[in-house]
Amino acid sequence: MYTILLFLSGVGFQEILLIGLFMLVFFGANKIPEFMKGLGKGVREFKGAMDDVKKQMDDVKSDVTKDLNP
Repeated sequence: MYTILLFLSGVGFQEILLIGLFMLVFFGANKIPEFMKGLGKGVREFKGAMDDVKKQMDDVKSDVTKDLNP
């Protein structure tokens, strides 16, 4: 969460508007919804993978603490 805030700290309204206009010209109005849908799907998959890794780490941690404290 904090890395996102640090990344966006120097981006103002004018920069966001310029990026939006660039995307509109470069991709066209029809491709932007498809692009955003793909981006959202990628973010969801990434979050799912992170949750899986966190669950595996928690399982390993519980196994180690169980072995150390019988």
